[in-house]
Amino acid sequence: MAEKIATRDAYGDTLAELGRLNKDIVVLDADLSKSTKTEVFAKEFPERFFNTGIAEQNMAGIAAGLAAAGKIPFISTFAIFATGRAFEQIRNTIAYPRLNVKIAATHAGITVGPDGASHQSVEDIALMRAIPGMTIINPADATETRFAVKAALDIDGPVYIRLGRHKVPVIFQEGDYVFKPGKGVVLREGKDATIISTGIMTAIALEAADILKNRGIYVNVVNIHTIKPIDEELIIQLAEETGAVITAEEHSIIGGLGSAVAEVLAESRPTLMKRIGLKDVFGQSGEPDELLKFYSLTPDSIASAVKDLIDKK
Repeated sequence: MAEKIATRDAYGDTLAELGRLNKDIVVLDADLSKSTKTEVFAKEFPERFFNTGIAEQNMAGIAAGLAAAGKIPFISTFAIFATGRAFEQIRNTIAYPRLNVKIAATHAGITVGPDGASHQSVEDIALMRAIPGMTIINPADATETRFAVKAALDIDGPVYIRLGRHKVPVIFQEGDYVFKPGKGVVLREGKDATIISTGIMTAIALEAADILKNRGIYVNVVNIHTIKPIDEELIIQLAEETGAVITAEEHSIIGGLGSAVAEVLAESRPTLMKRIGLKDVFGQSGEPDELLKFYSLTPDSIASAVKDLIDKK
């Protein structure tokens, strides 16, 4: 069984590592540093860490000011508050003047768990996608998170990094993996259909591919870590090769990965498609595995959707 590490843990460790190399990095947190793991940075660099309290809008405004003064702020809180409560400040104060602020939000999706709908973020990607110039990265595991945080530092402009709370399988090995922002990663190759996944759903998509293989169905599995800008070339290529595309995301099917892929295909290569995610509903209280099953975000559900789509070809 693959080792499991939460992406928020990888974020905290990587942030501290980068802090040793770049003294312009400053970190802001909305009184959740233990949960977001920015406490790792705070303990090592207290003079470059700011707890702004439970005031996300203020945190975004302070980050904008620090960026305008030449610093590189990483701001962190739960995804629902980072993107929802502080949306206007991110849009007008950070993104509009294209300031160099990194928004690393943890506890995304429904796998936050029993905290319920008020703390689960299933609209954050949609909100950030609508902001011009915003880069959006949704890592699939701890290894990819480390690469994503380092890549975000090299991007001149606002970046949204989506991170989770619970532990997920490690898919990529540090020495073998090459991370390129904006480029998808083909993890499995097949002729019958293409599963395009993001974040924690990539590990689940790989399990679905194994189920399908045992039934004589062979699928591509593509990990899209960068949802904006998205890898249009790869999506079109695989749609042409298989004629059936299934997206899988721990997010609403409205405005997230599925929407982004549909927009690409509708304009360039109309293709049979199925979006797997939350179907215009809120989350609810429950353990992560219970919620993934309740919302049909499981290997069996993906495999069933693939089979149904192939039957329509």
